[in-house]
Amino acid sequence: MAEPLKNHFGIEIPRRIAGMISGVFPAFDSEGFIRRAMDGYEALELMPRGRKIARALRAHLPDSYPEAIEILIASLGPKHEGTSDLGMATFLYLPHVFFVADYGLDDFEPSMRAQYELTQRFSAEFSIRSFLERHPAETLARLRLWTADPNPHVRRLVSEGTRPRLPWARRLGQFQKDPRPVLDLLQLLKDDPDLYVRRSVANNLNDIGKDHPSLLVETARNWMGEASEERRWLIGHALRSALKKGEPGALAVMGFAETPRVALARVQLNPPCVALGGAMKVGFELTNTGSRIQRILVDFQIHFVKADGRTRPKVFKLKSVELAPGETVCMGKTVSLAQMTTRRHYAGTHRVDLLVNGECMPLGSFEVT
Repeated sequence: MAEPLKNHFGIEIPRRIAGMISGVFPAFDSEGFIRRAMDGYEALELMPRGRKIARALRAHLPDSYPEAIEILIASLGPKHEGTSDLGMATFLYLPHVFFVADYGLDDFEPSMRAQYELTQRFSAEFSIRSFLERHPAETLARLRLWTADPNPHVRRLVSEGTRPRLPWARRLGQFQKDPRPVLDLLQLLKDDPDLYVRRSVANNLNDIGKDHPSLLVETARNWMGEASEERRWLIGHALRSALKKGEPGALAVMGFAETPRVALARVQLNPPCVALGGAMKVGFELTNTGSRIQRILVDFQIHFVKADGRTRPKVFKLKSVELAPGETVCMGKTVSLAQMTTRRHYAGTHRVDLLVNGECMPLGSFEVT
């Protein structure tokens, strides 16, 4: 099981922040700040730890928010030079974005300046959401300007911060109801030169599709016209959840609309009985029984037994292939039955289905003991 993220955000974090602030604001009460931040710190998870440090900052920085935020900005380290391998080190600035979100809503311009600086070192995706709720028109206008910013971290904030279902953050209900303001921004970023930004655009569209599947398909279809290879990848990534569900509109956009003409053979569910913590190999062959080339999307789903004895399907992606008439392809995947934070396993009969262009073909079942 993966190490808890809070372990990467230990007692050294308040000390580092105190040292950075003292370097630009010698009057800062470092020891008092650290004592306040550390009171009850160990019992907290990652995000509450960040918020607790933010509260300690509010207690030990000047009462004037504009003055306090300028001190925080002055204390920041260097900006990111790239967009890869950012890791947990950037979470040093998690308390800073909480400070902006919790105390800066009445000071729009100083807070926008702070988020512009913070997102080039960490991300302001958590704090910008509070401003989208309190100052929607002004914040959307600022984000529109930032779509043309030369820094990819600033452009990514536009797409990541407006995600209706951003992980670890509360949902943006106004954009779940009406995502058109967000789509207007994504339209400006769909051909961004950085994959880092385009991936965020795709994730935002994927979020939108969970509440507005037809709008997602309509947007994807429109964007597919004269699409570059990079934009085609973005569209496919945006449609991934819809494709997993076998939604016809999404399949059609990606060229998998036709009912497949294939034969299934050499099915393997091995072993047929597996203990919790083991692994299951799913394998099979598919042959094109049609008279012309077929483009097919192949996935499979396992109906996992839940704690109450009912089952719930989970789709596993395989790949898309083009099969000539009579051509056969072998596919397979090994699925772990170890306990995970994202998926718990239980004993019982697990059905397995093949999904070919969204069409369901039973593969059989296996037992988990």
